[in-house]
Amino acid sequence: MRLFGLLFSFLTFLKRYFILIQNKTKAMNRINVRLGRRSYKILIQKDLDKLPRELKALNLGTDAVFVTNPVINSLFGNKLRKCLVKAGLRVKSAIMPDSEKAKSLKEIAKLLNILSTLDGKKKRLCIVAFGGGVIGDLAGFAASIYKRGIPYIQIPTTLLAQVDSAIGGKTAVDLLTGKNLVGSFYQPKFVYINIAFTKKLSRRDFNSGMAEVIKYAVIRDKQLFDFLEDNRGAILKRDENCLFEIVRRCAKIKADIVTIDEREEKAIRTILNFGHTVGHAIETATGYSNLYSHGEAIGIGMIVASRISNRMGYLSRGDLLKIEKAIRSFGLPTRLKKINIEKILKALAYDKKFIHGVTRFVLPTKIGKVVVKERIPQSLIHRELNRLAL
Repeated sequence: MRLFGLLFSFLTFLKRYFILIQNKTKAMNRINVRLGRRSYKILIQKDLDKLPRELKALNLGTDAVFVTNPVINSLFGNKLRKCLVKAGLRVKSAIMPDSEKAKSLKEIAKLLNILSTLDGKKKRLCIVAFGGGVIGDLAGFAASIYKRGIPYIQIPTTLLAQVDSAIGGKTAVDLLTGKNLVGSFYQPKFVYINIAFTKKLSRRDFNSGMAEVIKYAVIRDKQLFDFLEDNRGAILKRDENCLFEIVRRCAKIKADIVTIDEREEKAIRTILNFGHTVGHAIETATGYSNLYSHGEAIGIGMIVASRISNRMGYLSRGDLLKIEKAIRSFGLPTRLKKINIEKILKALAYDKKFIHGVTRFVLPTKIGKVVVKERIPQSLIHRELNRLAL
């Protein structure tokens, strides 16, 4: 009897242990963006099995329009359609171009017209953004202005979108004079991140996503920066455990910042713009061409900001070199080529992050901490851009 009692106690212990592990794993998979009535959940997984159940619980509507691009549609479109149908939704698709040039007034008008033709009296439309940052911005902006707002969810398929752009509710399209100048804050109802999607990314697209990961490490997470240094080989081989850790950490940082400063009114969310001041100007100056991807431009922008910080006495030489090495080690360019520096400076003048023409940069003071500084001398910006030019 005593042996039986010991065995029973041991089995009870095992059961409680596994329940604890499952709950801990579940908690790690789920991140909450707490914004009152606009709150939503971020779910990180390695497959699509649980997506229909999650969607059913959201009660999004009767008809889903999933917005995607031709490549993602061919790779994963059928799988997503099945998930949406299992969730009880009637499904239509809107296939949009996938390049920064697609974030235009022309394409947003096209998408809005598609929505109107698919709408009807007995329908309650919702939008599913299924793609990278461009698709997420385009679909989210359409959701925010069609009929003064309809529900949408984000299913990001690129590393860059999974760690950054799919979270936080910033939606926008570009103008010729600058990036993201027409947009809105409009939160999704749900963000579903599937790590497996990153397996299909090109090397360039994957590395571009790593620029945003490095950004999060520099602004808020020294341990993540160390993790990137220690696991570079496994990350570049797209080890699922490494990617899960990266996405989880970045998503948690962004969720926490957005919860505190949803509309960037407290100068807290501003730190997410590290590297983006010059990065966006590079994209604008090159006409949103394929010369620099978003992540590549942000990588160079982080180098410029870090060098300015070092010049102004905020960042040590050692940390500057570590940041530059991290950017270089993940296959991102560290020099400017085939670009007119004056065009970059002109584009800076239209940047939303500048207030009444006053330059404003996010500058690292050490790895894991940044400050926002205004009135950075134009001569200093010009000099550091010139030093990077080939």
